[in-house]
Order: sequence, then structure tokens, then C-alpha cells
Amino acid sequence: MKRIVAAIAAAGLAAGLMAAAPAASAEGVQFTPAPIAWGPCASDSLKANGAECGFLVVPMDYAKPGGTKVSIAVSRIKHKTAQSQGIMLVNPGGPGGSGLGLSVLGKYVPDGAGESYDWIGFDPRGVGSSKPAISCDGNYFSYNRPAYVPTTPQLEKTWLARSKGYADACRKNGEILNHLKTTDVAQDMDSLRKALGEKQINYYGFSYGTYLGQVYSTLYPKNVRRMVLDGNVDPRKVWYQANLDQDVAFDKNIKIYFDWLAQHDDVYHLGKTGDAVEKLWYATQRKLAKDPAGGVIGGDEWTDIFLQAGYYVFGWVDMAKAFDGYVHKGDWQTLKTLYDNSNPPGDDNGFAVYLGVQCTDVQWPTDWNRWRIDNWLTYFKAPFETWGNAWFNAPCAFWPAKAGKPVDIDGRKVAGALLISEELDAATPYAGSLEVRKRFPNSSLISAPGGTTHAGSLSGVRCVDDKIADYLATGTLPKRQPGNHSDVQCDPVPVPPVTDGAAAQKSDSSAKAAQEKQSTLAQLLHF
Repeated sequence: MKRIVAAIAAAGLAAGLMAAAPAASAEGVQFTPAPIAWGPCASDSLKANGAECGFLVVPMDYAKPGGTKVSIAVSRIKHKTAQSQGIMLVNPGGPGGSGLGLSVLGKYVPDGAGESYDWIGFDPRGVGSSKPAISCDGNYFSYNRPAYVPTTPQLEKTWLARSKGYADACRKNGEILNHLKTTDVAQDMDSLRKALGEKQINYYGFSYGTYLGQVYSTLYPKNVRRMVLDGNVDPRKVWYQANLDQDVAFDKNIKIYFDWLAQHDDVYHLGKTGDAVEKLWYATQRKLAKDPAGGVIGGDEWTDIFLQAGYYVFGWVDMAKAFDGYVHKGDWQTLKTLYDNSNPPGDDNGFAVYLGVQCTDVQWPTDWNRWRIDNWLTYFKAPFETWGNAWFNAPCAFWPAKAGKPVDIDGRKVAGALLISEELDAATPYAGSLEVRKRFPNSSLISAPGGTTHAGSLSGVRCVDDKIADYLATGTLPKRQPGNHSDVQCDPVPVPPVTDGAAAQKSDSSAKAAQEKQSTLAQLLHF
């Protein structure tokens, strides 16, 4: 799951504790939405791509269809072919990510295979341009926060107070906090299907969006035509255990990044071995904790900036330059820019919705001793991100809305799905894709051995993207192979070329074009 503070993320409950949410709960109370009144979009990018925008009006509580309504912001780019293959809904993940701009995604599918669909972007309830959009404390991620690692009782008390304070601040959003669950968003998706007059949807989900697709297709299996799920959430682990698993995986990925920096020591001069770079990174973190750069970039901000290197290869060069620039030249302004790009000052909408969904999809532990033990045990083997992630999620221990029970994901009735995962994806570890493959027997899984990028499809790896195009064009999936493994393997998303000195001259035009495409998609998906 994409962490909004870092990009953009996830009660270690066993699968046996996950009571099924029956399909009848989603369909028992019928609601017929009004058609969407389409008009011009506010976004320049959407306008330039010929999109139209509007609002879908739905009940805040589907059990009370005549009650309070919420408005879901929707965009549409219609098909360009003589024959339409229907609507393609897109979700970028989070939870809490804005998907309104993702109706442009179709143009990134190779060979025009996306042009036969009406691409539908939408901001889920509570997010972005949807109404109401929730917020709790816009200054929660302000600079130079208390150190993440609670090495003293006072630090732990400080973070617990901050976490409870944020949860308490969220009360001002009122009743919508009880209706932000993944099941609520799945019902909104089905209302969107009805409002558009379609019998079925096609769906493309990234990161948390894969879980939304899993839930929707479990509740409404006959309403799913084709589905692409990239970076799969493990349905056994929503959401407490998923976050602990992330911590271990991110620690492995940051070491891979440190090794890469060492390979380019001639450019960045940060250490000739991964271990040397790692020592410098942690030494810099300790220095910033005592003396924040520019008075704003402390140890926490340093961690959050470099968490991106564990998620995606797209920003490796930019982070390397920032690391080099600060260590060797004292340039803290570049660090601040990177931090602000992931944490827009004064804007906590994504974080508020992230918690609103995760804290109510399932009951998190309320006994802090459970958190303390689990996170210290994880920290001792994976120090990079563990406590930062713990405090990111800690408001769930105090959340002011009632939690539900996760849907028992069952894809046996789903006609087909294309699953994608790089095998070292830290945000949604590879075991989750293997589990989803088991639960969706008509699916096929594309993996990328050795790849660390999270949810990076349609970024120029033709082996992956061509298979997506084939599936969207004809419904053809890679042949399912026996055994508990992927059905086809592709190369991972390539690391960007080092753009300093002689290395920059070796970068040909095709590589530059691929990087530009990756950059554009990264911005769309809030990477």
C-alpha cells in the first residue's frame, strides 16, 4: 500500500478471524444513482486530453439510501474506436490517492489497445475533489518532528499523544468516518457502473487499488469483465500485519539502493560499498536528528525522503543527488523540495483518508503493548522504516469510528484477471500476489524477478505492457502454469541512467523517452 506521507504504506489477524462480508450486504438495499451531468474539467491536463468531468451522487450510508449524500468526483475519456469495450475504472491506491486524473491512463497502453475503452478516473469518497473531502490536521507532517525511534519513554509518550491527538482531530469530519471502508468504495464503484448504464466494469487497480478490486470482484463477481491488478495486497494481512511485513521488505530494498549508490561512487562519492553508504546514511540521520538542516529537515524527514527509494527506482538519481548535495555541499533546500513534494504543506487529505479506510476495514490492536513488542522485534532486524511506519499507523489505535470485518476474498467466480508484481516489491510483498493468484483461479501472474518497483506497469517495459495490451484488446491472458509461482516472468522496471558526466552522454533518445514516460506516470500515480 502506498504510504501517502512517503509518496505516497499497511491486527495481524489470521485469515481464520476474517469473517466474510456477504454479497447480500452490498446488494441488499438497492440504490439507483442519477446519471452524471458531464461538463468541462478544472484540470488543464484533463482538458488537454479531451476529458469531461462530473459528480456521482451516492448515499453516505448505503443502508440508508434516502439519507445524507456524498458526491464522487469523476472524469471520463471516451473510446476512440468504432466499437467500445465498455468502461475502465482506475484506482491509484493509497488508500487516499486521488484517481480523478487517471482517465488519461489509456493512452499509455501499447498499440492503441486502450482506445476501445471509456477510461473513468474518480476520487474515492473523502478524497480530493469529492465532497466532502476530509481533513484532520494539515500541519501533522510539519518539519522537524520528534524522533521516530522511541529510545526513551518520553519519546514514546510524545508520539502516542500525537497519534491520539490526530485521531481526536478527525472527529470533526462527523459521520463520514463510519463510511470510508473499502466496502463503501466498492459500492460506489457499482453505483458508478449503474450511472453509466453498463452491465459490467473493466478495472485497473494499483497498490491498495488491487485490494479494492479484490473486494469489488468478490461482492460483484458477475459485474467484472476484465481486471488488471498491479502490486497486490495480501488479503490475509489487512492491515496491521501487512505493515510489519512492509518494514522488513523496505529494509532489504534500501540496502539494494545503497549498493547501487556504491556502484556509482565515482559520481556521488558516498561510499565504495553498500555498507559504507549505509553507515553514512545513518550517521547523517543522527546528525539531522540533533541539528535539523535549515531548521526543518530532521531525522524523520530524512527517512521519509529516502523511503521513496524503497518504493520505486524512478527517483533514485534525484535522491542520490540530494544525498550528495547535502553531505558534500550542505544543500538542504533540495532535501526540503523532495520532502514537500511527497508531503504538500498544510494538506493531510490523503493521510486522513488512508487512516479512515485502514482503521475501519478491520479492528487494529488497541493494547499498545502489542504494538510496542511487534515493532521493537521488527526494528531489531529492519531499522530503516519500522518505527516511522508504526507512528504513521498509530492513530488506528485511537480511531473514532467503528471498525468492520474484512471481506473474505474469493475470486472463484471472476472470469479473469491479470496480476502484476515485481518480486522485491516492498509496499505489497510478492507473497500477496501469489495468494491472490490462488484465490482467483482464472487469473495469470506476471512477475519481475529482482525488481524493487511497486506497481510500475505501463512504464515502458514491453514484456509487461504488451501482455496488458493483449489482455485489454482480446481478453487473452498468459497461459496459467501449474504450481505456486508466476505464470510468466519479465524484466523489472529499469533503474534510470546516472545523468552526471560521461554517463549522461551514453543515454540514448529511446532511454530518455522511457524515463519521461515513467516520470509522467509517476506523477499521475502520486509516486
